[in-house]
Amino acid sequence: MTNAVWYLARGTGVMLLLLLTVVVALGVANRTGRPAFGLPRFAVAMVHRNAALLAVVLLVVHVTALLFDPYAQLSILDVVVPFDAAYRPVWVGLGTLGLDLILALVVTSLLRHRMGLRAWRAVHWLAYAAWPVALLHSLGSGTDAGTWWFRGLAVASACAVFGAVLWRVSVPSSSSASPSVSPSSSSARIGVAS
Repeated sequence: MTNAVWYLARGTGVMLLLLLTVVVALGVANRTGRPAFGLPRFAVAMVHRNAALLAVVLLVVHVTALLFDPYAQLSILDVVVPFDAAYRPVWVGLGTLGLDLILALVVTSLLRHRMGLRAWRAVHWLAYAAWPVALLHSLGSGTDAGTWWFRGLAVASACAVFGAVLWRVSVPSSSSASPSVSPSSSSARIGVAS
């Protein structure tokens, strides 16, 4: 059972990095007002939103698995208060900080209809901090951080996000570039970057 929990935490961590990269890259690219990947904006927004929801589910599984993993020896306090863990406190603390940032994004997305678009967008900018924090966390505390395939995955993730940023700034946003979801839309929509 111990190995199964460790593999679950490890696998969800890797998949979470990939999903967060997709979410941030699509969020950045979709704000240009131009179709991305040959898809209309609403389709990109839908993939962005669904990937964000899946990322939140994987984050819950990742953190829960780590709480039961005897190797990590994390307490509930360690996953809420950054930089307090006994095991690799800086790197685990970055993961905790990323979790806290993503929790703020989830809560504000659920309350979006009550807080207004401007306030929601201000908090939503945290996604730009959450992604590099998650990347650094995975490079510093991930079991596979020293492997060639994981380093390649980390470089590919960074290239995807930076490529999306370059694509976004390469052409000014069109005047029709409005939020992909109206402020009065369903509160169940959760996005990690826009």
